[in-house]
Amino acid sequence: MKVLWVCNIMLPMIAEELGLKASNREGWLTGLANMIRRNAGKNQIDLGICFPVNTTSGAVRGEMEGIKYYGFYENVAKETEYESTLDASMEHILAEFQPDMVHIFGTEFPHTLAMTRAFDNPDHTLIGIQGVCAACAEHYTDGIPPFVQRRYTLRDFLKKDNILDQQRKFTIRAEREAEAIRRVNHVAGRTTLDKEVSTSIHESIQYHFMNETLRSNFYGKKWDITKCKRHSIFVSQGDYPLKGFHYFLQALPSIRAVFPDTHVYVTGNQITRQDTLKSRLKISSYGRYLVQLIEENKLENCITFLGMVNSEEMCYQMLKANVFVSPSTMENSPNSVGEAMLLGTPVVASQVGGVASILTHDEDGFTYPVNEVNRLANYVCKFFSDDELAMQMSEHARAHAAKTHDPEENYHTLMEIYNDIYKLK
Repeated sequence: MKVLWVCNIMLPMIAEELGLKASNREGWLTGLANMIRRNAGKNQIDLGICFPVNTTSGAVRGEMEGIKYYGFYENVAKETEYESTLDASMEHILAEFQPDMVHIFGTEFPHTLAMTRAFDNPDHTLIGIQGVCAACAEHYTDGIPPFVQRRYTLRDFLKKDNILDQQRKFTIRAEREAEAIRRVNHVAGRTTLDKEVSTSIHESIQYHFMNETLRSNFYGKKWDITKCKRHSIFVSQGDYPLKGFHYFLQALPSIRAVFPDTHVYVTGNQITRQDTLKSRLKISSYGRYLVQLIEENKLENCITFLGMVNSEEMCYQMLKANVFVSPSTMENSPNSVGEAMLLGTPVVASQVGGVASILTHDEDGFTYPVNEVNRLANYVCKFFSDDELAMQMSEHARAHAAKTHDPEENYHTLMEIYNDIYKLK
């Protein structure tokens, strides 16, 4: 069986093979690809992988350890623009690899739709749902004052990219997501949200349940309350509205009122920087709103912005934290929550989208309605003040996540899905 993967990035293992800088995103696919390769004698799968590259020639072709790979040109920084060359690129890759089936990971970029058009074989195309663009578009501006949504900083004006413009881009993505789903007969998902959305778009689509395997360095490690930094909070991303950092900043004063030494560590692009003329000119409306909340609540000295970090540093920050918080306005099944659970770091997460499908409230951690910032604050304070509760939920979370994100189990589930689809030939 020849299976072609369509990925959103060049996988780290391929980037390393080519001597290029590897992305920190979707590193779990490398582990899954290696598992398929190691079991090739049993699964009888010949794997090909294609992905977007920045060079307009798209001349990235090769083979490593039995896996063929193909680059195609796509400017993923302009995710709403459908490149005129995409369809032809997909046709060339299909002609060269000649797959029996195609597995597309995610619906966020135009190449998903392009591949469904080029392959044009609904019975043998599987789309793996990652984020849900339609839900993201709906909730993109939640909790942000209308004047902040509408305004333009210099950066926003030049890029035509204020908050409402960003929401419109998700709406365009959602339209292409829907068209792609309508063009296939199989999707793989893992939450009530992605099932409801995909089956509402395509009533007769076959929905395959499959949990997600996480990045390899989060396995085999364990959070220890005696080694964490007391009253510290880790937030894995806060650089665009969907991640809900504005809600978290509104909860933080209540936490500090009880625990004045609370300190927050947050990763992602440093959109609040204003220490140079260049950074002040580049600040976005959302970045300015975060700065306003920080200054109004006198939070300048209790937040450390770590910038972009790799998976090893992310793991270190989670192990060091007293509590991990996910305040997002929308998620399908956030890998950051899964990674925190796998380590056992106590989790407080907004109950949005598919979060309840991976985390059980009051057993594995706490969930709260996204706009109830007082409840968010109360749950963080509960963990800070009750070590026994934190350790109990830590153990529950680790056990739950170990099942949900079991690499072997998830690999076998994928093989069953592939075989079911292949039998339709």
